[in-house]
Amino acid sequence: MPDAAIEFHRVEKCYGGRKVVDGLSFDVRVGECFGLLGPNGAGKTTTLRMLLGIAAPDAGAIRLCGEPIPERARIARARIGVVPQFDNLDPDFTVHENLLVFGRYFGLNAKETRELVPSLLEFARLEHKADARVAELSGGMKRRLTLARALVNDPDVLVMDEPTTGLDPQARHLIWERLRSLLARGKTILLTTHFMEEAERLCDRLCVIEEGRKIAEGAPKELIASEIGCDVIEVYGPDPLALRDALAPFATRIDISGETLFCYVDDPQPVHAQLKQRDDVRYLHRPANLEDVFLRLTGREMQD
Repeated sequence: MPDAAIEFHRVEKCYGGRKVVDGLSFDVRVGECFGLLGPNGAGKTTTLRMLLGIAAPDAGAIRLCGEPIPERARIARARIGVVPQFDNLDPDFTVHENLLVFGRYFGLNAKETRELVPSLLEFARLEHKADARVAELSGGMKRRLTLARALVNDPDVLVMDEPTTGLDPQARHLIWERLRSLLARGKTILLTTHFMEEAERLCDRLCVIEEGRKIAEGAPKELIASEIGCDVIEVYGPDPLALRDALAPFATRIDISGETLFCYVDDPQPVHAQLKQRDDVRYLHRPANLEDVFLRLTGREMQD
């Protein structure tokens, strides 16, 4: 395995005359969790499709586990595991049978796969569900089974597309704990997610893309410091425009999203003093986080 498990160099891709990936460059180091973030339509799915050799780039170079893509995609895919955004488990099979069948795709014989299944079930905490059919599983169980299935071939790299979408907080935290254990074992993870808390908790580095172009890259803490660099006070109340005018002299910047004001402050005390005089607002003073960075870079308006 080279130092970089994944390499993108000035990659471009067009569909219908529109450039959906535009000169994208990044690398994922061996043993790290790398986040690929962006609003809907930013080009994340197309990027993953090109990485897996499903779509060919129009320009640029891609390498996965040292192999050029798409020329040697089949060879590279033998060393990776994929967790798709939507579960595609076989509903006619039990948990145990889903793992057995998937092992055959990687050339494992029945004996080899049977020997692996107990450890995979233990990893996913599904030992008690080995004989249950997929329809009997909760959403969190299905996601854990999909993750276990992606580990059948003991991959070097895991490609995960929004692995905790639709899960309740308990299930999400369990998935995060399982992913951290994989990183501790030296696995490399490429993660796309819309949960900024997930990216902040798991990712060593991340890349933010918009309209197919990279607009920021770095460690979460570094991006928070460079893009925000101060505390945030969220204010909820009537007439946000009037609130903005009242608080503007005491904030370095104010954004409005719906009925919420986001006040960026170096010194929070003057804003606190103003807000304490009003009984028609609620507010929360907190450190800046990755969601603030994402919204500052990509905008607070809904994107389809």
